[in-house]
Amino acid sequence: MNKIVKIVAIVLALLIVVAIALPFVINVNSFRPQIESSLSSALGRPVKVGNLSLSIFSGSVEANQLSIGDDPKFSTSPFLQAKALKVGVELMPLIFSKELHVTHLEIDQPAITLLRDRDGAWNFSSIGNQAGQPANAPAKTSSGGAPGNLSVALLELKDGKISVGSVPARRNPIVYDKVNVTVKNFSFASAFPVDVSAELPGGGSLKIDGNAGPIGPTDASLTPVQAKVNLTKLDLAQSAIVDPELGITGSADFDGNLSSDGHVAKASGTLKGTSLKLVPKGSPSSAPVQVVFTAAHDLQKETGQLSQGDVQIGKAAAKLTGTYDMHGETTSVNMKLVGDSMPVDDLEAILPAVGVILPSGSQLKGGTLAVNLDAVGPLNKIVSTGTVRLNNSALAGFNLSSKLSAIPGIGSKQSGNDTQIQNLSSDVRYAPEGTRLDKIDAVVPSIGTVTGAGTISPSNEIDFNLLANLSGAVGGGLTKFAGGASGGIPVKVGGTTSNPTFTPNVKGMVGNQLKGLMPGGKGNPLGNLGGILGKKK
Repeated sequence: MNKIVKIVAIVLALLIVVAIALPFVINVNSFRPQIESSLSSALGRPVKVGNLSLSIFSGSVEANQLSIGDDPKFSTSPFLQAKALKVGVELMPLIFSKELHVTHLEIDQPAITLLRDRDGAWNFSSIGNQAGQPANAPAKTSSGGAPGNLSVALLELKDGKISVGSVPARRNPIVYDKVNVTVKNFSFASAFPVDVSAELPGGGSLKIDGNAGPIGPTDASLTPVQAKVNLTKLDLAQSAIVDPELGITGSADFDGNLSSDGHVAKASGTLKGTSLKLVPKGSPSSAPVQVVFTAAHDLQKETGQLSQGDVQIGKAAAKLTGTYDMHGETTSVNMKLVGDSMPVDDLEAILPAVGVILPSGSQLKGGTLAVNLDAVGPLNKIVSTGTVRLNNSALAGFNLSSKLSAIPGIGSKQSGNDTQIQNLSSDVRYAPEGTRLDKIDAVVPSIGTVTGAGTISPSNEIDFNLLANLSGAVGGGLTKFAGGASGGIPVKVGGTTSNPTFTPNVKGMVGNQLKGLMPGGKGNPLGNLGGILGKKK
């Protein structure tokens, strides 16, 4: 037994001595040109590795530095830089034949720079192309590290950072931290499993689990993909998805699937937004917005179609469909939003997010809202047109009849703080220069029928000209004076949306009674006009 123990101890000692001595016997730095050449040929980019060392116990060759060049059309700086590269190798061929058989690549703390140009092309698109190879030429498959021959059993990127920017730069790059990528059985020529996780700016997280490949031979962005995607607490203001000039903020969660055949990418799933602000001068919504969607994106044309967009805000449901074009610096859209009989109480919380400001201290309560809107143009200059219709609602905290009583003889100082709205409809045009409402037609039981048109400036200043066909004996008489049943009493609405003002539209009254104001006119309406303006006859 003692002899056996001694023999085992001697063998172990010899193995330890060999393990210690081999790194000095085998000059692994002699393999550096081969590693650089193989990777450069496979990636179509210049690759540089640092000083190499051999670890017998882990069966790997380690480099203290790694650098992969960028597409010169985008940048002269490296596309990827890493603190260390670990290359797993088969020891027997290395020891006895001095041949390097790679089994595992591990890149530690890589810093990757992703850049997109004005036409929608990415700097990673050319990865895998041979140097000097035409964009439409097939990938070479000759020996010596060409894309078709490079395969690795396990490829890992650990604790990396991805910086996403544009060329030319429009803002500071967006940085995604703690990026980890695991790829099994990697090959340029076949599909492979891939797992990605990352921390998002603002504290969210990203998880992708699926299959990718084979790598697009002339454009890596056209690589087929089948994956499940999960986004949690994506800060829209700090993401690379939203242009900061649009003023969109909030947090988004996404759970869905992504598939691509290398030509068309299809995405489907559920997107949930919280604390959303959709216009620069809006304020965050207190209600979440959920969208169940299906979209198809042409990877080469950079255009797509939203075939399903089921929008849900509480019990309020609407449908969003249309097309988009991501060419250029700003995405352009041609979308339609249709919602019918949507409960107002569920929509009230989203109004500030889209820039709708009600009179101070008021809110809409009860009833339903219907919308039919088209949105066309670049997102930073979008124009939306269509119709809105409000039924059986109330503007709580705002008494319109009492406000109109500021015009002597119009309105009444009735009790209560609310304005009941039997129905209200209008044509709407929203554009960067302001909002215009035409064909306003409202029935307010405490007043009567109100029609007209007007504008709201980007700073929420109001300029409306309305005609009030008043109900009741006094109102009826005034309506008749102002222009008969078809005319109504002209009212000027000014101020701001948060603090509107109501005054008699003298010009409108004069226009309606131009003939009656002539000397000797029947009924002497000048006297009546003086009464309306609060002057003595």
